[in-house]
Order: sequence, then C-alpha cells, then structure tokens
Amino acid sequence: MTSSVEKKLAELGITLPQPVAPLANYVPFTRVGNLLFISGQLPRDADGKLITGHLGADVDVTTGQAAAKLCAIHLLAQVRAAIGDLDKLVRVTKLTAFVNSTPDFYDQASVVNGCSDFLVEALGDKGRHARSAVGIAALPLNAAVEIEAIVQVA
Repeated sequence: MTSSVEKKLAELGITLPQPVAPLANYVPFTRVGNLLFISGQLPRDADGKLITGHLGADVDVTTGQAAAKLCAIHLLAQVRAAIGDLDKLVRVTKLTAFVNSTPDFYDQASVVNGCSDFLVEALGDKGRHARSAVGIAALPLNAAVEIEAIVQVA
C-alpha cells in the first residue's frame, strides 16, 4: 500500500531513491523515542551525480536551491527506511543546512529554501520546521549543500 505522502510525491513527479549508505563510520539515522535524527544528506540526482561546488563562485543560487531540494528528497528516503511508512511522519521539526560558500556569499537562507519549500509542498504543515542555514568553507566530496534533520514520528 502506498502512503498518502508517497502519492503526493508522485503527483509532484518525485520518486524516492534508495537511501545512500553512509560515507564513513556513522549510521544514516538514529531513533530516540518519537524523534528520528537523520544524518546529513548530500545532493545526488537520480543518476547518483552529486551537485558540487561553492555558492558564490561556481554554483548559482538556483542550482543551490535544486541541490537543497535533492537533499530533502534524500531525507525523506531515510525517513521511509527508518519507519517504513511516510504516513507515520508526524512533523519535520528541525533542519540544519550547510551551504558550501565563498566568504562573501550571504544568501544561504535562499539556497536552503529549496529544501524548506519542497518539504512544505510535499508534506503540508507537517513539513514546516525550524532551521539553521550555515555557510561553510568545504563539505564532503565538495557537495554544494548538506542537510540533516530531526523529525517527529509516530
């Protein structure tokens, strides 16, 4: 049976990928009570290609927003892997987003809107969340964006 969330994703033209395995010695998520802590997700497209580079140099805001949306898709894939049914997702509570930026780039919040806007579009009010958008000098594999999440689950 397909969850109502996955039906909404299908309406948006989104198919969740298989979750990406961790790159190092950590787990993709941990659950404590009704909170699920999801490790940082990188922006991989359907072919597995990573969006790389620095915002403010070789990546523009529009591409950064697309990268952040891909991170959101991978976050949802990890949630599904953790709880099996996305209808058990109660709420996205907190995002922490890292934007690979030059020192003079100040539009991290606009980049991370690619993730936030998508989560609200896909999940409605369950997708509204608190967040941080942090500029950082480098990310693993030179990813343009990395986003982690805390979600409440049933």
